[in-house]
Formats: sequence, C-alpha cells, structure tokens
Amino acid sequence: MQSAQLLSITTFVYMAAAFLYVAILVFGSKNKTLGLTATLVTMGGLLLSTMGISIRWYEAYKLDFGYYAPFSNMYESLVFFAWCIALTYLVLEYMYKNQTLGAFAMPFAFLAQAFAEYWPQWDQQLKPLMPALQSNWLIAHVIASFVGYACFAIAFGMAVMYLTKAWNVERSGQPEGTGVFASLPPLKTIDEVIYKTIFFGFIWFTVGGLIFGAIWANSAWGTYWSWDPKETWSLITWFVYAATLHVRYTRGWSGKKIAWLAVLGFVSTLFTYYGVNFLLSGLHSYA
Repeated sequence: MQSAQLLSITTFVYMAAAFLYVAILVFGSKNKTLGLTATLVTMGGLLLSTMGISIRWYEAYKLDFGYYAPFSNMYESLVFFAWCIALTYLVLEYMYKNQTLGAFAMPFAFLAQAFAEYWPQWDQQLKPLMPALQSNWLIAHVIASFVGYACFAIAFGMAVMYLTKAWNVERSGQPEGTGVFASLPPLKTIDEVIYKTIFFGFIWFTVGGLIFGAIWANSAWGTYWSWDPKETWSLITWFVYAATLHVRYTRGWSGKKIAWLAVLGFVSTLFTYYGVNFLLSGLHSYA
C-alpha cells in the first residue's frame, strides 16, 4: 500500500532528524546549516506522515469499509502519536528559537514511529472497524488525547534535560553548566517549557481523554463512565497532572520538583496508553 511505504520512510526521516538534533547538542548550536537541515528534515517527516495517514484513510474508503478513521488500533495510534510529537516540537522550536530542545523531543517521535512500524505484534492491515469505533466522537477523543500525550512526552524530555543540566550545574559550580550542558537553555527557560507543555497538554487531555471519551463511551456502550481500567488510569493520569499544576500555582513549586512530577506523569501516561491495553482486560482491550 502506498500509505505503508510513506509511513515506513517516515521512520527513517524521524531517525535522521533525531540524530541531527543530537549533533546540534554535541557540536554546538551555532552551525546554522546543521540547524536548518534538522528543521527541514523534521518538517519533511511530518509532511510524509501527514500524507501517509491521509492516504491510509483514503485506502480504507476505496476498500468500501464505510466509516473508518486511521486512529483505531495500536499501530495507527502510534503513528499519530509520533505525528503529534513532531508537530508539537516544531511549534516549540519556533517559539523558543533553540534547537537543542530537539535532542530531547524528536527521539520520542522516532521511537513511537519505529515501534509502530517494526514491532511484530501490531497488525498493520486495514480492517473494517467494529461498531463501537464507528463514531465521530472517537476521532475527537483520539485526536485531542494524543495532542495531550505528545505534550506530556515532550514535558518528560524537557524534565530529563532539566535534571541532567541541574546535576551538571551543581557538580561544576558553573551557573550555565559545562560542556554540552552549557549549550542547553537556562534552567529557568527549561522549567518554563515544562510548565507550558504540561498546561497545554492537560487542557487537551481533559477535553479529549475525559470529556470526549465519556461522550463516546455513552454513544458506544450506553454509559458515560464504567470504571473500565483505561478510564480509571486516565483519571489517575489526569490527577497527577492536575496536582502538578496545583502545586505550581498554589505553592510555587518549580525546578526539580516539577521535573520529577513530569517524569511521574509520563510514566502514568505510558501505562494509560500502552500498559492498560495489554495487562488489564476491559472495554479498550481491542485497541
């Protein structure tokens, strides 16, 4: 299928982008040619992925599957997850004009895409959707949820950046760090990125994961909330990030405390997204 070829190529483009951003981190961010190449490669990967997802949607239509959205199984959701990470990162790069952020963001897009393409457990074949998945609310639910997931993934990457730079600053005694750490944004800027990505992701996850998810559940199963394992862990994840924002606003937490909460939140996000589907049985197990 044409979509399969495009999405397979996307994996290697994301890999190239990740290596380029790591090279920028290691060799310095003053090389404008390297920086421009990294951005263009990322944009190219995003374009290929967009085309692949769109063509897959069209291929399902040509097979007369009727209602079909290409976000309905683990393979397709991982592809879309990678797409969301790449897009969110490009927005951050434009906002902060610092490409070292890419070394802690684009590897996640590559890993998600590679996991989708090469993990033998996934069935990449197009198949008609079961009735519960044939809903416009599913599309709204998945799109909004995965924008939130992408923000949480990038917040995790920024948290790793913060914690490693903070360790280097403390060890070296230099306010900007030494070696490659000196090329990273100031700790205050990284902390701001963590907060903003969590805040933005929390809004999308609240709307998509909980509100749209509840509406879809009611249309599919006749109840807004059934304490299904996926629903329960979505709520746990929501509370982790709600608590993170709460202590940020009310107690002024920042720095390492917020970074560690971003790590905890992403662990919960991964279990909500992946672990629940295979370790716990429930209404979402078909995914």
